[in-house]
Amino acid sequence: MAEALQQKLAAQLLQRIQEGVYPAGSVFPSYRSLAAELGAGHGAAYRAVQMLRESGHLEGQPRNRLTVRHPAGVRTLADPDAEWPHGRGEVTRSRPRADTDLAMRLRCEPGTQVACECAELLDPDGRPAMLVTSWWRGRRRTHASVRISVALHKMTPDEAHLLGLPTGALALLVDRTRLDAAGAVTEVADLVLPADRWTVGG
Repeated sequence: MAEALQQKLAAQLLQRIQEGVYPAGSVFPSYRSLAAELGAGHGAAYRAVQMLRESGHLEGQPRNRLTVRHPAGVRTLADPDAEWPHGRGEVTRSRPRADTDLAMRLRCEPGTQVACECAELLDPDGRPAMLVTSWWRGRRRTHASVRISVALHKMTPDEAHLLGLPTGALALLVDRTRLDAAGAVTEVADLVLPADRWTVGG
């Protein structure tokens, strides 16, 4: 409950930043003044402000006055199939059984055991840039071609937490399907990219 309130407050404050209520370069209000203005507890307001600092919307040290960061330029992911040129953060691996949707994507029977890898890809400065979750059957194989589709997506709490954004923030969801020379699916993946930082080309 407390975390949901913090995320709601962070989303409200982020909207104010995006609307120019708190312009880039300006001193951000203290969490105490925000708590009084928004009718929230000091702890919830403090954590909401820290969420914005951790996600890169505010800069400065927590014990000093924070300022609104000038927005980073929007980048284009020109080739969603290319190797990521920067670092990787947390990587988790598992062996789930395919649900109906995943089985359809991998062209296998529901309940088939598959390999899954979820990786956090980092910017050159070490901040989370996107999340990539991949699934495949058997051993990972090379591919000859790829199919890409892009849709808008509201981030889940887990995705938002890993990317340092409020739950429900808009993301681009890239559905990547890799195929071998015969056209058989070798691997599928979901790439989650913050919509305010990325476009997808290619």
